[in-house]
Amino acid sequence: MNALESLSGLTALVKAVETGSFIAASERLGVSASAVGKSVARLENSLGVSLLNRSTRSISLTDEGALFYERARRIVAEIEEAQNELSRVTAKPSGRLRVSLPAIGYRMLLPLLPQFIEKYQDIELDLDFSDRLVDVIAEGVDVVVRSGSFNDSQLRAKRLGSYRFQLVASPAYLARRGIPHSTADLVRHACLRYRFSATGALQSWQFSDVADQPLPEKLVFTNLEALISAAVSGLGLVYVPDFAVAQEIKTGKLVTVLDETISGGGQFSLLWPGNRHLLPKLRVFIDFIHQNHPLGD
Repeated sequence: MNALESLSGLTALVKAVETGSFIAASERLGVSASAVGKSVARLENSLGVSLLNRSTRSISLTDEGALFYERARRIVAEIEEAQNELSRVTAKPSGRLRVSLPAIGYRMLLPLLPQFIEKYQDIELDLDFSDRLVDVIAEGVDVVVRSGSFNDSQLRAKRLGSYRFQLVASPAYLARRGIPHSTADLVRHACLRYRFSATGALQSWQFSDVADQPLPEKLVFTNLEALISAAVSGLGLVYVPDFAVAQEIKTGKLVTVLDETISGGGQFSLLWPGNRHLLPKLRVFIDFIHQNHPLGD
């Protein structure tokens, strides 16, 4: 008796015992009652024991059958669970997907959305762009994009990529105020600063040649998008992630200065609850963003 015949016999036996008859088992399995009976008979012949007591009206387990049935039931249950899991994994991705990203994350995600939406038309994206620290599990969020380090054993993670900070200004501003050639020159410039709304702390500008460079605070913003717009308008220098100003640099609206002295940077990761099954909608989103993000390696 080969492996497939053994599996067929185990399934027939378990379903017959569960339903109480070959006829009921045949309806569950989608085969004839005769086929169910023959599968059980072949299994008994291969084992050399009788597993079922048969009568015209009912079936029952023999002593040997009762011993064998418990193991068979667990095997069949495991196979059915594996089939169900495979079905969920290979099912067409669909449904609402809640995604939380940093406020500036839209600059990373939005260029990818047309292709994602075209490819997965049955997925409904619910996007939250906020610097608020989201409680992924308590708030029922499917996946978040976060920067920096994290320490939560309830979450699974996949690294997206790294970014570095750049010091940028508009060509008009630099023509008017001059190009800084060292970090010491910054004290004579309009430094537009970012303040973290959650903590009230000013973002530090990190340089490789000086540990703590005093900086003027010409203008302070709690919104990174407003900060970048102010730089484009020629109001001063800003210290921002490279991906956030990639388009402005490409079009010449902003240019970088002091590139060799900037030391700040970080990385983004995708995080999702580790206690949830990775549904097709979540799996394809994670894979797509990981493969197509604009960040560095």
